[in-house]
Amino acid sequence: MDLILLGKAVILGVVEGLTEFLPISSTGHLILVGDLLNFNDEQGKAFEVIIQFGAILAVCWEFREKLLKVVMSITSSALSRRFVLNLLIASFPAMSLGFLFSKHIKAVLFAPIPVASAFIVGALVIFWAERRQQSASAAKSYIQKVDDLTHLDALKVGLAQCAALIPGTSRSGATIIGGMLFGIPRAVATEFSFFLAIPVIGGATAYELLKLWKNPVPISGEYGFAILVGFVAAFISAFICVRWLIHYVAHHNFVPFAWYRIVFGVLVLISAYSGLVAWSH
Repeated sequence: MDLILLGKAVILGVVEGLTEFLPISSTGHLILVGDLLNFNDEQGKAFEVIIQFGAILAVCWEFREKLLKVVMSITSSALSRRFVLNLLIASFPAMSLGFLFSKHIKAVLFAPIPVASAFIVGALVIFWAERRQQSASAAKSYIQKVDDLTHLDALKVGLAQCAALIPGTSRSGATIIGGMLFGIPRAVATEFSFFLAIPVIGGATAYELLKLWKNPVPISGEYGFAILVGFVAAFISAFICVRWLIHYVAHHNFVPFAWYRIVFGVLVLISAYSGLVAWSH
């Protein structure tokens, strides 16, 4: 048993789980950590695709009562149908652009330096959104929970989510901060981001798995076990993160995450231009 491989799987699984739903970019962290661990080959990319399912299952488990209620009542409840339609509306822009331009984005932007730059720019947007949050949310005081969102609100969040196609921006950050900029309360924007992850990340992961099925990457039994370990690590860490974030947003803002993004991004840029770390390009 390759303990080093298992160690890398645990690290990447925890990184995926902890960063997927925070406004700090899971893709950006996986690119950077994968680069440091030399885990960015074809097998590493396949690994990242699969462990995302672990994070999605954590959300499904946390909100299982809500999701089950929607599924059971979708034919009889207008509220449930509106909820599902809102998710579809919000998912469509980013999924469409991702399908059309994902190859070009990966070829140009999936590297440490562009990711670090996106970290810093995203932090500045968070600062701006937090300064506007109080006055903006007052304009939409009718929104108290996810079910209060209109189709137009969902479309605006979906358009904001398109920014997350740039690695380092953060899907959750784009949806949460974008929602806040459009006047949606922080807690509601955060919860909607959780639900929106299910079709968006689930769909993207399924698409990547389909490509792997058409062009399979050789995976040994030892590597397959490492994938399972990473999957479990992603599920557990994502579940803990979601639970924590729900309580956090009730009493705090996202400014600490903005400072984290700046410090992290600056460190990567300094390490790259000083030659301290030989980041890939």
